[in-house]
Amino acid sequence: MTPPRARTWGRIGRTPVVRVRAWGSGRGSMAGMTCFKPGERSRLIYAVREYRGRKTEPKGFGWRDFRDLIVRARIQLGGPIVLVWDNLRLHLTVGMREFITANADWLTVFQLPTYAPDLNPTEGIRSLVKRDIGNLAAADLGQITRAVKRRLKRIQYRPDLVDDCLASTGLILDS
Repeated sequence: MTPPRARTWGRIGRTPVVRVRAWGSGRGSMAGMTCFKPGERSRLIYAVREYRGRKTEPKGFGWRDFRDLIVRARIQLGGPIVLVWDNLRLHLTVGMREFITANADWLTVFQLPTYAPDLNPTEGIRSLVKRDIGNLAAADLGQITRAVKRRLKRIQYRPDLVDDCLASTGLILDS
């Protein structure tokens, strides 16, 4: 809940105090895809999830959530998908591999090297989101989630930002 940047201001001679709750109130997870289709604007498709520590809630995203995100992208983009993603453990599960094999007619997957954030355009999106909410001293998890969703929505309507994140990877964006 504490912001990643340790900068603030206050009156001269007085130490500024930011009050935060001492016990955790959950965590947030985000999954996203930067999408490029020749002749059209770039898109950002994402999902955000909160975990508040309840036994009935999933702690993060599962392979089925990634599958649903890919299916949602196919519906929105209206065509075959070439997916380039990192080696997240959930991307390599048996269920996900079976899904990829079953949908090989419209889904092609390329794995990035083990650790290559500079080749992953979604890391650029994550950096943009974190930069804007870095100094947010949120009262609860819901406030953080709302701020993240608001920033992701703004990025969705700025395809130039998505293009910049795609171009920064150095990957070729030809048809």
